[in-house]
Amino acid sequence: MHIRDILNTHSTSFSFEFFPPKDEKASDRLFKTINDLIQLKPLYVSVTYGAGGSTRELTQNLVTRLTRETRLTVAAHLTCVCSTRREIKGILENYVKNGIENIMALGGDMPKNGTCPVIPASEGFERAPDLVAFIKKNFPSLGIGVAGFPEGHPRIPNRLKEIDYLKSKVDAGADYICTQLFFDNHLFFDFCERCVLAGINVPVIAGIMPVTSIRGMQRMAELSACTHFPARLLKAMARAEDDSHVEKVGIHWAAEQVSDLVDKGVKGVHFYTLNQSDATLRIYDSLGLTNSDRLT
Repeated sequence: MHIRDILNTHSTSFSFEFFPPKDEKASDRLFKTINDLIQLKPLYVSVTYGAGGSTRELTQNLVTRLTRETRLTVAAHLTCVCSTRREIKGILENYVKNGIENIMALGGDMPKNGTCPVIPASEGFERAPDLVAFIKKNFPSLGIGVAGFPEGHPRIPNRLKEIDYLKSKVDAGADYICTQLFFDNHLFFDFCERCVLAGINVPVIAGIMPVTSIRGMQRMAELSACTHFPARLLKAMARAEDDSHVEKVGIHWAAEQVSDLVDKGVKGVHFYTLNQSDATLRIYDSLGLTNSDRLT
């Protein structure tokens, strides 16, 4: 089922993101997490894809396994950095053959080692809108999601050009937008309003990831130059005696975010799980939910 159809038939969708495990032990942990979270009846899940396709086979294997062994709707992340059109075409053909119907089309970051094969312009993709257009033209049966940045795109400091760039992805054929994580709902709602002003009329899904440790918060800041931590959240974190209390604060903050988002009619909430179930389960519990059907 296409995610756009899910969004059109539910008032608020709940979904989860996983990343592919790199060994058998990690795989066992992930599928325990998935079994824990399936009871919440997510309307779809997504699987990430490493920089430059560094987890390409792992992603494909996990997406295929989830599609085959569960009843979950699965969206496969796909980045175009360091990839040729021929390589991307082969991946998409494999997905279609295995019944995958949804792609999260991303530009992607350069590999950590900074190396990337030289790809002639005619054989590669310059940016995410080119990938979206390629999928739309060559694989029209696939649904397409793209990323949004409520705090601003890290590589586009001009906020006017940033929203124009997002619109170019939608104009190329994207069905919905899923945002990067954020901790200030005002930034998300402002982002949504700017989308409307720019003529972007596809659903916008809010990306949520609770802080569960000080180290984790520091890593979020390092990985995303745009992550804004509200002063009120930082004050609450400063009062926490240890990481167990930090986690309680972070989960409470995320639950308040989700409650506010749902009350104000957000089309979807996407939890970045980091392949762990506890925080998401506790957010649901704090909201008095047993599964997402309560909010559909």
